[in-house]
Parts: sequence; C-alpha cells; structure tokens
Amino acid sequence: MSDRRAKIEAMLADDPSDTFLRYSLAMEQRSEGLHDEAIAGFTSLTKDQPPYVPAFFMAAQLLVDLDQVNEARGFLRDGIEQARAQNDTHAAGEMSEYLAMLGREGE
Repeated sequence: MSDRRAKIEAMLADDPSDTFLRYSLAMEQRSEGLHDEAIAGFTSLTKDQPPYVPAFFMAAQLLVDLDQVNEARGFLRDGIEQARAQNDTHAAGEMSEYLAMLGREGE
C-alpha cells in the first residue's frame, strides 16, 4: 500500500462520506492496479445523491483499459445523463466525445 493511499484511508476513517476522498481513493487504487476496488469505488460514487459525475468517466476509462468496452459505454451514457441533469456541459461533452470514439456496440 502506498503512503498516499494510507493517508487517504486514514482521512476517510474520520469522514467516510467525503466524496473527494472516496474519489481520491479510487484513483489511487486504479494507479496501484487494484482494478476491482477502483471500479467498486467509482460505482459507489455514481450512486450518491447527487451522483459524482467525474466517477462515471473514470470508471469508463478504466473499463476500456480492461477491454470491457460495453460496460464502459453504460457508464458513459449514465454519466452524460447525470452531467446534463447537473448542468455540467463540459463533462457531458467530454463523455460524449469519448463515447463516440468508442464507436457502437458490436463494432
């Protein structure tokens, strides 16, 4: 475990609902190759009220890296919808471009 991850986990122990710390932990897990844990962390953030929009994009990127493109498309579609609902046109645009780059299912 990295020192960075240990620090994040210690801070999360004090405030387990801190969205940014939860996102930071998932990002650290991703960088350490703990893919299942990272995806679980991102997924949890997408289920918050309101959902944490950057988590949709990061989950999708990680899934593409793992050759799980169809699952990535689902995160992107949901993320675009949530970004629009939260008036985050920048995030919606980025995810739309990434989704278009991935092409259609079955291609």
